[in-house]
Amino acid sequence: MKWLETDTANCPVGRTLDLVGEKWSLLIVRDAFNGVRRFDEFRRHIGLSEAVLADRLRKLVAAGILRAEPYREPGSRTRYEYRLTAKGVDLWPVLLALKQWGDTHTPDPAGPVLDIHHTDCGAPVRVVVRCEGEDRAVLTPREVTARPGPGARPAPR
Repeated sequence: MKWLETDTANCPVGRTLDLVGEKWSLLIVRDAFNGVRRFDEFRRHIGLSEAVLADRLRKLVAAGILRAEPYREPGSRTRYEYRLTAKGVDLWPVLLALKQWGDTHTPDPAGPVLDIHHTDCGAPVRVVVRCEGEDRAVLTPREVTARPGPGARPAPR
């Protein structure tokens, strides 16, 4: 079966985009990686309306990407901080890849907004596709073969 003969209804890229493919959702996750936790902080930093932010946070919590942890400041009602779950942390290389692509293809003339470096040695960090074989080679798209997997179904006619 070739790619064009494959049904894409169960495509993992499509399923992922259903959860985080909307711009605001990924920006919320980006901010969560950078220490933003509270509703008002997200709203101020990203510039979202309260309704859109509440909707996106609710969806990210329902998807298991963020978890809502209650807190209460003296004299105030209970509110929530939003923290990445393990599922959310797994989006880290996706966000880094988007940042890397943006820095290369849509750069700010002043330079990157955020520099990401290895804490131990100080070297810049890059997202790469690496072979799981013995040589652990970094690969380009031309060095990879994609073929239908066990979940592939014939496309409807």
